[in-house]
Amino acid sequence: MTESVRDNRRNSDIAVIGGGLVGLCVALGIQRQGRQVTVFDEGDLALRASRGNFGLVWVQGKGDNLPEYAQMTRLSAKLWSDLAEDLTQHTGIDIQLQQRGGLFVCLTESELQSRKQMLQTMAAEHAEGYPFEVLDLQQLREMMPDIGPTIAGATWGPEDGHVNPLYLMRALVNRFESLGGELVNAGQVNSIKPQQGQFVLKTQQGDFSCNKVVLAAGLGNKDLGPMVGIDAPVVPNRGQVLIAERVRPFLNYPTGHVRQTVEGTVQCGDSKEDVGFDTGTTTDVLAQIAHRAVTMFPLLREVNLIRSWGALRIMTPDGSPIYQQSEQYPGAYLVTCHSGVTLAAAHAGPIADWIATGVEPALDLEKFHGSRFKL
Repeated sequence: MTESVRDNRRNSDIAVIGGGLVGLCVALGIQRQGRQVTVFDEGDLALRASRGNFGLVWVQGKGDNLPEYAQMTRLSAKLWSDLAEDLTQHTGIDIQLQQRGGLFVCLTESELQSRKQMLQTMAAEHAEGYPFEVLDLQQLREMMPDIGPTIAGATWGPEDGHVNPLYLMRALVNRFESLGGELVNAGQVNSIKPQQGQFVLKTQQGDFSCNKVVLAAGLGNKDLGPMVGIDAPVVPNRGQVLIAERVRPFLNYPTGHVRQTVEGTVQCGDSKEDVGFDTGTTTDVLAQIAHRAVTMFPLLREVNLIRSWGALRIMTPDGSPIYQQSEQYPGAYLVTCHSGVTLAAAHAGPIADWIATGVEPALDLEKFHGSRFKL
């Protein structure tokens, strides 16, 4: 590395701590405002939630306890096609976005009625409407002929979809760097020091200064937040995933528990476990995931499993995102959520614009302030 490049990396207009989906989308959006951005990635030490997720762009049911979260989710879903088009056009990487709708398959009648009631309650809270349908088994079979005979039904969300999250990560890095962004694998950011209207980031590679700093480090935000006067009450929640071999196309829509990739592999998951920072897998949970998958789609009984993994979600006490600027140190921002794929377009759009310009979007960001947990 030349001395001039090294010096350039010592200073940046805006620094984003976290090189996952959340951090890269925010960084890319800030770049569109003509700002110089440096992204600090922890490297191989990171928990890498962005590389272990399910790849859903999921609307139905998001924000059942916070209407503004539902609003944000629906806005992001609408913006997703523009983000995908931009990434593919400028990187040549097809991130395999499909937004033909999605299904949440219910095994029992009680599960179906409970979900119906939740979505009806959400619809009543939205004056502009909240589109969904409840399907019985016969209606569901018309959409998915391979559905199992004991299934009660499903809820349908026309705004749902899915992407290939690994291609998405690759495209975001490519696009960010092509626009002049600096991606620094500096290990952990050990401290953030507010100094004379700027922020000094201390890393193993030395000190970096910036005018604004964005905390998008997932579970790392819990330690970073207090350095700039922000409480980030995030905790890990493990999800395990099973991957089955390539099979003939049978699933034209993603579901909340099973989806088929463009290549034909089948992804099964959606476990939720409070096990601390353990990213391992367990036979009992994987067996539950497999049982639900074959109940939904009996054809999967004859399909070979090829791998499994565990990954950690970033959860707040109510499951909704936190978007907050520090009152003690203006210019420091916290952006954290467990829906890095679904909210990617919103992070690259109105959230990034807010950080770059200081002008809040039409969305009521006060509802996402971390102070709600102290009420």
